[in-house]
Amino acid sequence: MQQVTMRLTEHFTLAEMTKTSVNLKNVPNEAQIENLKRVCGWLELLRSRYNERYERASPPNPLSERRGGSLRREGSEDEPIVINSGFRSEAVNKAVGGAANSNHLTGCAADIRVSGMEQALRYAVILLDISDESREDFDELLIERNARGAIWLHFAVRAQGNRRRIR
Repeated sequence: MQQVTMRLTEHFTLAEMTKTSVNLKNVPNEAQIENLKRVCGWLELLRSRYNERYERASPPNPLSERRGGSLRREGSEDEPIVINSGFRSEAVNKAVGGAANSNHLTGCAADIRVSGMEQALRYAVILLDISDESREDFDELLIERNARGAIWLHFAVRAQGNRRRIR
């Protein structure tokens, strides 16, 4: 089996795509790792475009700086894409209350941490643009919220049979 520290893409590791809050085995097989690599390819594009558009390409804004804004300057480190959940084994999926047919079970999905609705919408727009420009579809692009009000972006892409489900 692969080392859990293996790099799936430049900025994403198998460890971060398999982390879980429950103490259960969560090790993907080779096919699931290939699916994770596909998802991470999209996430690399998201990371790059988000940083170009919103973090690094923004002109200096004195008002933002005075209000404690997090405006980045050219040459500063990129904002990462943080994964809440990627691959889930059947046991992990059941323990966290995931859907029985979840794309997480096959390594085709990632739940992406966002700082609020605005960032979720910006991420969603970028992923839609990537899909349109590449003429490649995704399976799911969902802004989700739990009972406590936490928001995240669920993104899934399969090798085939993508439905372009948006919510």
